[in-house]
Amino acid sequence: MTRVKEAVEVDVPLHTAYNQWTQFEEFPNFMEGVEDVRQIDDSHNHWTTKIGGVRREFDTEIVDQLPDERITWRTVNGDTQQKGTVSFRRVDDAHTRVELVMDVEPRGAVEKAADLTGTIDRRVKGDMRRFKDYIENRGGETGGWRGRIRPGG
Repeated sequence: MTRVKEAVEVDVPLHTAYNQWTQFEEFPNFMEGVEDVRQIDDSHNHWTTKIGGVRREFDTEIVDQLPDERITWRTVNGDTQQKGTVSFRRVDDAHTRVELVMDVEPRGAVEKAADLTGTIDRRVKGDMRRFKDYIENRGGETGGWRGRIRPGG
């Protein structure tokens, strides 16, 4: 399993950064290779990705969610095996540090080659930079209620 870590400081308040990240359907706007994320319920999402010409579908489950602090997930079925945590830390009233730590198990020749050449690491780092650009250029999170706070979360 490969571990990828990346952090960015975004020029938005903590609550804004957290709320945007919980708008899972918006991920294709800043995550390379993510074609679609559909929220199934408060703790499950269905993903469709296409990376290196290989399409994968899988479901994730949010296993821990503390509003304005962290979201932890894992895959529960499908073509991909991964788990991770994204955490949010207030820097000051207008800035937030967003840190992603993700473990990915490459499957298939394309994913294993991407892992060996560092492509997975570069892709995640690029996704975090694009998240920063996406939310800062918008001036706030997108609308919607999904994913914000799950029952018991």
